Amino acid sequence: MSQKRDIPLLRSIEGQVDQAAISEAVRTILESIGEDTDRDGLVRTPDRVARAYDFLTSGYRMSAEDVVNDALFDVEYDEMVICKDIDYFSLCEHHMLPFFGKVHVAYIPNGKVVGLSKMARLVEVYSRRLQVQERLTVQIAEAMESILQPKGVAVVIEGIHLCMVMRGVQKLNSCTISSKMIGEFEANPRTREEFMNLLKGT
Repeated sequence: MSQKRDIPLLRSIEGQVDQAAISEAVRTILESIGEDTDRDGLVRTPDRVARAYDFLTSGYRMSAEDVVNDALFDVEYDEMVICKDIDYFSLCEHHMLPFFGKVHVAYIPNGKVVGLSKMARLVEVYSRRLQVQERLTVQIAEAMESILQPKGVAVVIEGIHLCMVMRGVQKLNSCTISSKMIGEFEANPRTREEFMNLLKGT
């Protein structure tokens, strides 16, 4: 029995997407559902889908280290830093349907801060892959911890999953919330409470 292997946290996958193979696979899918791939509206669809998947899975070819690069700065600041309402789009690995929503990231510096845009870039690294929301939450938090070595990291993700909305139970208003707390956020209830209150704007 083969052993499951997750994508390495801080490393990217070598090589490029085989767009020709994806295009041919899409053509097979279209024909399998009874469509005519030679009709005007579908002639270029396989190639369009291949290019779309190249973009939607671009996180496999990025790494957290490369994205952050040298945007770490020595700062005498030890209060909470929060970047909230980061939009993300990802693909559910079970049905390859989109899920999307907001990511909220917080950390308590330990002598270094990261450029604010880099937190949003880290979200892109891990959301532009086939994912489950729980793993996405953990990967963002652990990448922040590995790169910054802060006193604590917190990540909360809100997600709307089209595999629940478009098919299956078809619950249009359902929203999934996941969280990962590390360091001070995990050990200190007051720190965690402050973070959650700041997310709510109270």
